Amino acid sequence: SRDPQGWEAFRNYVHGQVRELLTNYGPIDVIWFDGAWPHSREVWRSQELVDTIRSLQPGILINNRLGLSEDDQAEEGVGRSRTLGDFGTPEHHITPETGRLWESCQVSTWRLWGHTIGERWRPADYLLDMLVEAAGQGGNLLLNVGPTSQGELPAEFVARSDAIGRWLARNGEAIYGSEAGDVTEFITYCRQTRRGNSLYLIVRFWDGRGEVRLAGLATPVRRAVLLATGQEVPFTQSGDELLISGLPVESPDELFPVIRLDCAAPPQASAWAVPRLWQGDPARMAGWARARGTSVWADGKPRP
Repeated sequence: SRDPQGWEAFRNYVHGQVRELLTNYGPIDVIWFDGAWPHSREVWRSQELVDTIRSLQPGILINNRLGLSEDDQAEEGVGRSRTLGDFGTPEHHITPETGRLWESCQVSTWRLWGHTIGERWRPADYLLDMLVEAAGQGGNLLLNVGPTSQGELPAEFVARSDAIGRWLARNGEAIYGSEAGDVTEFITYCRQTRRGNSLYLIVRFWDGRGEVRLAGLATPVRRAVLLATGQEVPFTQSGDELLISGLPVESPDELFPVIRLDCAAPPQASAWAVPRLWQGDPARMAGWARARGTSVWADGKPRP
C-alpha cells in the first residue's frame, strides 16, 4: 500500500517466474505455493495465475495456498483457499478435507523445516505412524527434510527413511493406491486402509496374545494373511465378529505388522458399528446421557 508501483512490479515478477518454470522445463506434475499472506487472492490476482498455470500445464496439480478471499472470514490469516487449487495442505496435523485431495505436511524432526545443529529426530515408528494415519483417512503424507550445508540428506533421516522403505517393501500394498479404511472399531490397536475387497489392519500395538478380535465388520472374510511373512492365519467369523488366531507371540515386523483380510466384497461396517467409528455420529450417546442425568451413576442420582 505504501508503494503501489513496487508491488505491481513484484507481483508481475512472481507471475512471470511461474510462467517461466512451467514453459521451459517440460511436463510439470505439481506446483506447490507456500502461503499468500499478507495479501488476498484478489490482490495477488490468484485466479489469473491459476488460469495461466492450467493453460501451460493442463495436467498439473495445484495446491491450495493461493490466498484467501477478501470476503472469506473463515480462513482469515492462513491464506489457504477452499476454491482455488486441487488439494488441501493441513500442516502439523492430519485432518481430512472432504471433496478434494489432501496431504498432511509434517516435519521429520521435533521442530524445524530446515536443517540445524542440535535437532532431535522423530523415530521411524513415529514417522511411519503419520504415514499410515494419513493413508487411513484417505490422504497423502508430505514428509519434510532439510539438507545439510553440504547438500546431503542427514544420516539420521536416511536411517529412518530406510527403515520405512524396508517396511513398505513388505507392506506397501496397504499404502499405495489405498483408500480410507475406517471400517471397524479397532482404533486402539491399529490403523486401517482398504483396496478393492481387501481390508488392511496396520497393527501399531502387538500385544503377544496370539489373536486379534475385530467387531463390526459386516462383509464375509475369505482369507487372512500376515504380510510380513506371507503366512495365512486362521480365523473364525460369527456374525459381525471376527477372531483372527494363530498369530506369533513376537511381533513379526520391526515396525507395524499388517494383516490383510480378503473379503467377499468391498469391506463394510455393520449398521450398529457405523456410528461408533472415529468419525461416527455422537448422537448415539444422547440416550446414555439422558439416562444418567447429571451423575456418573446409572440411576442419574448424585451421591454424597
